[in-house]
Amino acid sequence: MSEVAVRAEDLTLGYGDDRPAVSGVSFEIPLDGILGVVGEAGSGKSTLARAVAAQAVPGERSAPHIIGGRLQVLGREIRDLSPRRRDKLISKVGYLPQDGGSTLEPHLTVGENVAAPIYQRDEHYDRHTAGVLVAQLVDAVRLPLSVMAKMPHELSRGQRQRIALARALILEPNLLVADDPTMGVDVLVRGRILTVISDLQRERAFSALVIGHDLRELRTMTEQIAVMHQGMFVGYGQVDDVLRNPLHPYVEALAATVA
Repeated sequence: MSEVAVRAEDLTLGYGDDRPAVSGVSFEIPLDGILGVVGEAGSGKSTLARAVAAQAVPGERSAPHIIGGRLQVLGREIRDLSPRRRDKLISKVGYLPQDGGSTLEPHLTVGENVAAPIYQRDEHYDRHTAGVLVAQLVDAVRLPLSVMAKMPHELSRGQRQRIALARALILEPNLLVADDPTMGVDVLVRGRILTVISDLQRERAFSALVIGHDLRELRTMTEQIAVMHQGMFVGYGQVDDVLRNPLHPYVEALAATVA
């Protein structure tokens, strides 16, 4: 594997009409490192997340495609990746989409939702072993094991989000892509969700791309950020360096909010 988990070079992304949603971004995520991406709504953050995760979630637009530049994820070039190789890559990437809690299967228990990726990969996987893995992750995301028998609608939005995180990590991925994991979650719970991601990242030594809308929250878990505005990076590097030397009016306005 490469010395970095993700490398993008002058990457331009779009959907079916080939109008760029992301234009000419370059960045790296080191092995076992975290990159935080912050920006306003419509800036291209989710498009970037979907591209790195090499997938889309049900009900959303198809995964974006590469119009220009390069994107390498876990040593694989994403452009023109065959379906078989893409499936193999996806098995190594945990993806937590926006409001991931709403993507839980309503007819499955919480425990069954977390275990679902295991049986999608191997329908004959040992039930006891799967149960142990699920219990370990439910505990790791700071929820009581009693929630495993509940249905998703019985949990709060913040609890469902943490269960979606557990599901994204159940296959022990090398890379986690979390697209605005605190969106719509009560302000008192947001920090707890990011702390869980940060703690698990250190404990399990995976790399992570974490999308956010609040730089004050993101800087609690990573020192490396990219600032997106209208599909482009207008700031990239160490948080303090980006804010101390803003190169774009949007970054300057962002710096004022965290001063």
